[in-house]
Amino acid sequence: MEEGRIMEITLLIKSILGLVVILGILLFLFLYTHASKKKEAASKAKKEHIKKKKERPSHELKDLLAVIRNKQSTTQELEQALDLMLKYHGHIHPKLGVRAHPDFDIYAEVIFRICRHPNTNKDIIVKFDRELERLNPEYMKEINDTLTKGLNSRGL
Repeated sequence: MEEGRIMEITLLIKSILGLVVILGILLFLFLYTHASKKKEAASKAKKEHIKKKKERPSHELKDLLAVIRNKQSTTQELEQALDLMLKYHGHIHPKLGVRAHPDFDIYAEVIFRICRHPNTNKDIIVKFDRELERLNPEYMKEINDTLTKGLNSRGL
């Protein structure tokens, strides 16, 4: 009689262990598919964000500088980046006495780069120069000096 009980208890323990293993496998599959669905949704959202970002140009200074620094930027992209730069970042901080503010170096780099850019033209350069001088009359000399250096660096 006792031997029958031991076999029943053994069978019961084995059945419980089997069910626990099956439950563990099912939980693993559920969590794995749930995680992969999350990854798919995240990658889909990221792709949509990138698509929207391409459709709507950013007005962040670092993004505009990236367009200007890129030698493969088209004339239209270059012109659009410069327009956005003037619109959102056109004012240079006031001079520090006789010296230009350190942020002027960014504008000097932009002027220099648009002068040397392969897809630029005189209209883009003149428009940016005039508008920057109009917005920052106290920097007129520095802007003209930088423009002269940029144009001279092009080489003929």
